Amino acid sequence: MKKMSLFISVIATVFMISCEGPAGPPGFDGLDGLDGQDGINILGTVLEIEGSFTFDNDYRLFYEFPQTVEVFESDLVLVYILWEQADIGNGEFADVWRLLPQTLIVNQGLLQYNYDHTFFDVSIFLDADFDLGTLTPADTDNQVFRVAIVPAEYGVGSKFDRSNLDAVMNVLGVTENDIQRTILD
Repeated sequence: MKKMSLFISVIATVFMISCEGPAGPPGFDGLDGLDGQDGINILGTVLEIEGSFTFDNDYRLFYEFPQTVEVFESDLVLVYILWEQADIGNGEFADVWRLLPQTLIVNQGLLQYNYDHTFFDVSIFLDADFDLGTLTPADTDNQVFRVAIVPAEYGVGSKFDRSNLDAVMNVLGVTENDIQRTILD
């Protein structure tokens, strides 16, 4: 009989625990807080500039970033030179881009394409151990460069190949149609 009353007690306890009563009154809605300021969407940018290195411009191409492009001191600014156009067959060519600095051995000696920048501008220049006035037009005229501005959040510790312009554009989500092009006088 003891076992029977223990069994009935357990069943009654389980039954009472598993039952639900009527729902309680709904709670009060909280007050809406003030909306915060929208954050800044920091996107990378790729710019293309074309120009010629001459005695008059001191063998330097100077380019101020447009007002539409915001560059921070912590951002990476990478400059690539259009090195050549490779024949990929069927009469099609692919651009070959190289990250600066690039050094060439020319008949006169060593020639280097290099750059420096601030968060306002970029300066691409020629450096050599000989008179730059002796260079051929192939080395100085109508040179094409791409300037990739990589936000610090992508550049620091990121595992992308900075020497590969396509990889950089991929990380930034930039396509050929997004590139702003400028010809310098």
